[in-house]
Amino acid sequence: MLYGLAALALAASLLKDRGRTQAALKKAWKAFEGILPQFFAVLLLVAAALAVLDTGVISRFLGSGSGFAGVLGASLVGAVTLIPGFVAFPAAAALLAEGAGATQIAAFVSSLMMVGIVTLPMEVKYFGRRAALLRNLLAWLFSLAAAFFVGWAVTA
Repeated sequence: MLYGLAALALAASLLKDRGRTQAALKKAWKAFEGILPQFFAVLLLVAAALAVLDTGVISRFLGSGSGFAGVLGASLVGAVTLIPGFVAFPAAAALLAEGAGATQIAAFVSSLMMVGIVTLPMEVKYFGRRAALLRNLLAWLFSLAAAFFVGWAVTA
């Protein structure tokens, strides 16, 4: 739906002022080219993390008996890992099936989706150091709160 809306807005922009739209598209392409090397570096880090960490090892440290240390560890691993959502949710289901705790998996997934340690240099470059650090810190704290809420909801 968002892609369709973007296409309609682009078409409207082309109809209104073709020259400015083409200039904007060229500027966007240049920005994309600037981000591309960092994006490939992030992809390499993700591939390395997935090669090293298997679900058996992770679930051993993220079992429901691991307590706050497991939640904190899961949150930190999620914060430094960059996996798309369509991979993260099935991975979380596999971890739960192998004995990981719901609170730990909620901490992992929520910090994975919200915190971007790997992408922090890119955020600093575009948003500034203070905004990027504040956004990541608040996202990490919120991911912990969400994880404890999930753990409480599961046990209630």
